[in-house]
Amino acid sequence: MHICHLTQSVSTNGGGIAEAVRAMSMAQCADDARVSVLSPRDGGGPLAPWPPDSPGWLRAQRLPGILRFPDLSERLDQSMPDVAHVHGLWTWLSIGVPRWAARNSRPHLASPHGMLDGWALACSKWKKRAAASAFENRHLSSASCIHALCRPECDSIRAYGLKNPVCIIPNGVDLPEIGEIGEIGDRKSEIGDQKKTLLFLGRIHPKKNLTSALRAWNEIRRQGTGARGREEWTFAIAGWDQGGHEAELKELATGLGIRWADVRDRDAGSSNFSFQLSEFQLLFTGPAFGEAKDQLLRSASAFILPSLSEGLPMAVLEAMAYRLPVLLTDHCNLPEAFTANAAIRIGTDVGGQKAGDRGQGTGVGGQVLPINEGMRVLFDMTDAERKTMGQRGRALVERQFTWPQVAAQMKEVYEWVLGGGEKPGCVWD
Repeated sequence: MHICHLTQSVSTNGGGIAEAVRAMSMAQCADDARVSVLSPRDGGGPLAPWPPDSPGWLRAQRLPGILRFPDLSERLDQSMPDVAHVHGLWTWLSIGVPRWAARNSRPHLASPHGMLDGWALACSKWKKRAAASAFENRHLSSASCIHALCRPECDSIRAYGLKNPVCIIPNGVDLPEIGEIGEIGDRKSEIGDQKKTLLFLGRIHPKKNLTSALRAWNEIRRQGTGARGREEWTFAIAGWDQGGHEAELKELATGLGIRWADVRDRDAGSSNFSFQLSEFQLLFTGPAFGEAKDQLLRSASAFILPSLSEGLPMAVLEAMAYRLPVLLTDHCNLPEAFTANAAIRIGTDVGGQKAGDRGQGTGVGGQVLPINEGMRVLFDMTDAERKTMGQRGRALVERQFTWPQVAAQMKEVYEWVLGGGEKPGCVWD
């Protein structure tokens, strides 16, 4: 079987989608599939490794409102894959791949990666409505199967009005060697200068809801040192900036009186950076990939994702793989983490649950905690309690979220759309 994955970016600019495509394609290669990847160059940093002879580069031509790939059909004709799998929406791939698939009687799959979630659709709403009418609805409705990362994403796909079969298959992660990860109580971060670190790692974008996290952090900071060494913690924000949001967060932190620093200023030898990192309550570290990301996760003491909208965030799965206790909103679409008591369930606001937070779950006390209360619960836990929570998260990832498991499920779907057997159990009509 020859599978071709197509996406708008395979660099660090592509964030979680690019990493998911890379890891899935490599897992499929390990399962003896022939795999190729096509994408335009976008100037971002390289990700590795990839399948042999991948990624293949599409020529790009900028048109008003969209990046056109004039050689897309030619490149697909050259390799003639059995299945074309498109990752992401609102791009030229949504035009060119269905045309090629129809002309060559080949099935194609679409992975929205959370882009049909209500919050995501509301962003640039009118542009997306125009694109939907012009090409995206045809792309999605003609797909042999649509890939959802979780049941809530499947619900979003149905709410959008699509009737195609939907397969529900999560993202996966590569498991780090557990013996190489320090115990929670011993994890002292270089960026925190001997403090425990609460880590956010991902795209710095308004949907991640870091403004609320900073306000919650300020509430905790103002409460002083009354409970179990709360002053021993530093909040670290690591990731790549989108649209200048990092500058907005720094401005908010200054306005709140939070003492913050950008670690890149120290690394660049800035004359404005003359203090020890231990003197700061908030650190910005910039993007982290490869070994830098591995070091951050190994040295962190806990992880937070207060997001307003996600497909299934790989950063959370990675954090749990590193045995980190995590704070999550329902919008991260990982109810399994609450069921396993591997996460603290937080809302999207400092003051309580906002409209749109779903369900009851079985997290701390079976209730949604305001972000600052979730932080308080985390900080008041003993090292042993945090360690136990992290171990539960690692066990959950091992059971359900490894790439070989994901690749095996996706293989069943590909075989099914090619006419090779009964409908897999992960497919919903």
